[in-house]
Order: sequence, then C-alpha cells, then structure tokens
Amino acid sequence: MRRSGVRAAVGRPPTGDGFATMEAVTRALGRMLVLVVALTCALTAHASAQEPRATPSPLEGAWQYLPDPQDQGRADGLQSGTTGEGWQPVEVPHLFDPRPDEGRFWGTVGWYRVRFRAPDAPAAQRWALRFGQVRRTAEVWLDGRRLGEHRDPYVPFDLPAGELGTGEHTLVVRVDNRKAKEPREGWWNWGGISKPVQLVPRGTVVADRPGLMPRRVCGEAGCRWRVLVDAELTGVGPGTARPQVGVQLRAPDGTVSGKAVETRPLSPGERTRVRFDVPVDGDAQLWQPGSPNLYSAVLRVRDGDTLVQEERKKVGLRTVEVKDGLLRLNGRPVELRGASIQEDAPGHGAALTDADVEWIVRELKALNANVTRAHYLLDERLLERFDEEGILVWSQAPIYHRDRLLETAAQRRTALDTVRGTVLGARSHPSVITHSVGNELSVIPDQVPGTRRFLLDARTLTRDLDPTLPASVDLLSYPGYDRQETYAKFPLLGINSYFGWYPGKKDRSTANIEDLGPFLRATQRKYPGAALIVTEFGAESTFDGPASVKETYAFQTDYVRRVLDVVERTPRIGGAIYWTLREFAVKPDWDGGAKRTGIPRDGIHNKGLITYEGQRKPAWDVLAADAQRTALWRGSTEVAEATGTRVPEGRGGLGDALPWLALVGGLIVLLGIPVWAFRGLMRDSRGGAGAPPPPTDLRGRQAAEEDREPVRSVA
Repeated sequence: MRRSGVRAAVGRPPTGDGFATMEAVTRALGRMLVLVVALTCALTAHASAQEPRATPSPLEGAWQYLPDPQDQGRADGLQSGTTGEGWQPVEVPHLFDPRPDEGRFWGTVGWYRVRFRAPDAPAAQRWALRFGQVRRTAEVWLDGRRLGEHRDPYVPFDLPAGELGTGEHTLVVRVDNRKAKEPREGWWNWGGISKPVQLVPRGTVVADRPGLMPRRVCGEAGCRWRVLVDAELTGVGPGTARPQVGVQLRAPDGTVSGKAVETRPLSPGERTRVRFDVPVDGDAQLWQPGSPNLYSAVLRVRDGDTLVQEERKKVGLRTVEVKDGLLRLNGRPVELRGASIQEDAPGHGAALTDADVEWIVRELKALNANVTRAHYLLDERLLERFDEEGILVWSQAPIYHRDRLLETAAQRRTALDTVRGTVLGARSHPSVITHSVGNELSVIPDQVPGTRRFLLDARTLTRDLDPTLPASVDLLSYPGYDRQETYAKFPLLGINSYFGWYPGKKDRSTANIEDLGPFLRATQRKYPGAALIVTEFGAESTFDGPASVKETYAFQTDYVRRVLDVVERTPRIGGAIYWTLREFAVKPDWDGGAKRTGIPRDGIHNKGLITYEGQRKPAWDVLAADAQRTALWRGSTEVAEATGTRVPEGRGGLGDALPWLALVGGLIVLLGIPVWAFRGLMRDSRGGAGAPPPPTDLRGRQAAEEDREPVRSVA
C-alpha cells in the first residue's frame, strides 16, 4: 500500500488538472496537424492530377536506327514505324557513323524510330517533341501522322504532337545529311540525331524559348539589378487565352524576389510578345570567372489560374559592354585567354556524351582558359557547365563563308533564322558574352549588297533579342583594305589571324608573322570605338622536327608563343582565343596549310593543342602558362584578382557573414517556437490572459510563397 501511494503521489499533477488539460490540448493540436497535412496532400494531389504538366522530360524508349543509302524509305513505308528489316538498337544522341569516313562526307539518309509512353497526365494534355539538334534535315512522324520537318542542322526545334493519352506511341524520324559544296563548313558533315530529344507538355499558351537576361539599371536613385524577361507567347488552345507570365528568383544566399505580368487575351494561333523587368532584391551577388554566382530562376506561364508552362534556369548577374574600345565585364576591362572548341569526340563525333562534355570542361580549366568559342550554338549541357565553372563563351551563329548564300532575300531570311535560333538558345546563359552573327564573310561588305544587308539586319535582330550583350562579327584578316562602314556598326570585332601560317592573297600577304602587330594597330585605327579580340589563330602540328619547318610540334609551339607576344605588346587588344582545343574531323581534302606534298591526309584538322585521341602537344604548355600569368582584369597585377578569388561586387565584410547569421537566427527561432508554445499552453491551462493565435492557412501560405510577385497589367 505504501508503494502504491508513492506511485500515486509521483503521478499526481501538482496544480490540479492543469497538466491533464495541456495533454488534451496537445493531443488535439496533433490530430489537427495530421488532418491539415492530410488535407493539404489530398488537395495537392487533386490539383496535380487536374492541372496540365508544365515541365519537359526526356523521351523514354528504346531507339532503333536503319540506314537508307538509296533513299527508298518513304516508298517502303518506313514512316509508319511498323515496316523495314535490319533496325539496329542505338542510344540517342546518335550519328549514322561517328568515324570521319571519306566516303560519307557528302551525306546519306537514315531512319530512327522509338516506341514510348507519355508520362502520367490528364487526358486532355497536349505535347510537343523537342529536338536539341538534328544534322541536317529532319522529317518527323508520330503514329504514322506527319508532324513536320526542320532544315537547320544547328539550332533546336519543337514540333507539336497533340494529345498522347496513355497508350504506346511510335515516333519516326527521317534524317537526311546530304549536302552540296555550299554552305561551306569548317568541320565534318555529321548526320543523325546529335542531341537529346524531350517530351514537352503544352497547355493553351506556349512561350517560345523565353529569355532571362540580367542588366544593371541606373537612375537618380542609384543603380539596381534587374532581370529582363523576354518571350513570345502563342495561343494554342481551342478558346481565348488570358496569359500571365511570372518569374521568381532565388539568390545564392536565399533571397527571393519575383514579378508577374498579364498580357492581352490571345485567340487561337495569335501571338504577342511580353517583355518586363524583374527587380533583384538584396545585395547583388555577381557572376564572373572565379566567382560564378548563380541565381535560381523559375518562369511560369499561366492561362488564368492554370499553370501551363514552367521553365527552370540559372541566371548570373553580370554586365558586358564595350567602352573606350575595351570589352568590359562587370564594368572592368578584361584580358581573354582560351581555346575554341568543336563538338567532336572520338567514337561519338558531334553526339557528345556526358563524359565528353566533362572532358571539354576539364581540359579548358586545366589550360587556365577564361574563355572559349564555337562556330555554332553549343550543347545546352556545355553551356550550363560553363555557367557553373565561370568560363566565358564567344557564341556564334554558323554563318561561315556564306556570301554566295546571302544574295537573295530568301537566302538572307534563312540565315537570319539561324541567327535567331542561336541567340535564343544562348541568351539566358551568363557565360555567353557576345552573339557573333557571322564568321569570315567578305572583307569588303560595303561593296557586297547581300552580305551588307544580312550583317546590318543580323545586328538589329541580335540587339532586339538580347539588348544586354554587344553584337559582334568575326573578320578575315587581310591587310590593306579600307574601313568598312558595315563592320563599323559592330561594337565588338573578332580578328581571325593566320599571319605566319597561311600565305594570304597574292597582293594581301599574311605569310610573315611580324606583320600581325601592324595589322592589329591598323584595324584599331579603322575602328577606333570597337573592342578587338583575336578570336582565331593556330598552326598545324603532327610530327617532331625543327621550328623552321611547318607542321612540326616545335613550329606550332613557337607560333603560339609569338602570337601571344604580339597580342600582349599591342595596346587595347582584349585577348586571344586559340583555334582549337582539340583536333577535330574536317573535310576529306583538308591539307592544313603546310603545303607538304606526298603526305596522306586523314580528314583531321591538326591545329588543336590536343590530338584527336587526347594527347597534349607541347604548344599546350605555352598557352597554359601564358593564361595562368595573364590576369582576367586588364591592368591588374593582384594574384587574387588574377585567380578570381577576390570578393565579388556587392558583397564583403558583414555581407559574407549574413548567410551564417541568418542560419543561426533561423535555428534560434526554430528552437524558441516549441518553448514559447509550451509556456503559452501552460499559461492558458492556468487561466492566463491572452487569446490563442489565429490558425495558419498552410495551403494559402504555400501558394503565397510560390507566387509572391505582384501582378500588374500591361497593354
């Protein structure tokens, strides 16, 4: 009995039934929380089941390939997806043949097919097929129904596929990479589906490749960072759409900002352009080599209250401009060093794997490169990695030696479409510092009407699609030509120099490397307001020998050293980009310019710093050492700035500690809430004053966090 009494005394509440009341309240709150969570999950599941899907997904299925060298596939009914013998299993991206076989350079025809099921979605969900790249011409069927064709081998494209439902579907793609001598291209004519394919959900409104571009806007109240949103909207539903476009930004330190705008109603097939700025809250955390800070961005398109499209991107706050004849990044003149790339890997050609992408990034970093360049829009995976690693990109449309294909209005429209696709694909990437509209066109465009008209129209188009970057064009380097007013319209000029390698023209010699310096200075005098970058220089190398003999490793090594010395000694030349990082496949009759007779050629461009198989040449060390000792910021000798380890603009001091202070403060708040709640319950159970706080609407708070940007209407 004594023992039992002790237990009763220990278990008895010390203040009447206060603890019993607290336990009851706690149990009730727990049950309410469970109910709220369950209700929220149910509502979310119901909403997700009712709302259309909004984000792309890889096309899942087992791809097959069938060669068609006689181009008999259509007659044999291959477009149905049910006929044909000899289909081979492949993985896409895929090429007809990743070997630069001389007999295949001029192209052939091949067919692809894949059976797939659409992801779970409402029955009325519509879809599109997004092709990252098909070289050269693609003709597409779905379940025997022709969706369309695409003829540009270097830009991505979408084809509407309609409703797919829950059954199995067959996609068939006919790829034709046959080509004539025009257009000229300085790389192998690969054929196949060379980049990934995605299923893209489509709602009643479509935003075509929306752009998110940072800019620093200054006024009387000071300077603020904003992100320019630019998209073309198309109504694709059965009725009138009422589109709204919103963007939410999340800074590296967690600061969230956003904004949404409404557009005018759109009838089926009607288009409108929406363009607005999203103010960036908090201290700007800049993107630049050595400090590639990235903001997470979510762009959402709604028709009324229904989410119809969602795009997730990374945004880097940086400015790029030309001032006083110098290229400036974040307001400071830069000195560029790096090497160009071709999307060409042994065994894969232009159909890069993830490992190939990482190899390119790794080798550029090992070279100490702060910039790279390409003759066409790069793979999205590469651009994303350059964003993350802080490697600048001189992006370029593949309008190369095309003067003969710019003579008519129709030809120029085709070229401008390529420029448009290239800019749209590159403009949201902070690594991209310019949009070059062409490469090595006529040296006298003022006297070539088609070329002149194209260049001026391309410059206008580029500035319209991306007003945050300078438009550029890359020039042939022959001495003695007068200033061209067409080229003077561009604030940034690339100089493709092969002084000391190619002999040049009969009356425009480039044979002597010592003439490079005078040529650069003469070009500066002709275009005093433009920034000049040596965007291309290189020499072939394939064997050991003395530096006096072309095509030896020693000649290439000496050539690289001498060009870099000229660039360093010439004031206001903003850098040099070697051509190329790795060797690549080129046309079969390529001799490289050394003019060595009796030497068998294998169709490989041998100017690379790395062999096609992946071995570094001696010239690699010269460029790597020069890039290491050359500070990114022009005129800077501080090691911290040269290595990019300085504190970015807009941060430093207390700013660097703010994320940690916020974390500690958050932990204190999280730990304090239970204590506060416990004390409040104790006080209330004892009859203390004060009403309980109003219940929290969890679902409403979630929606508010998702769409906190204010809405305004625009005409």
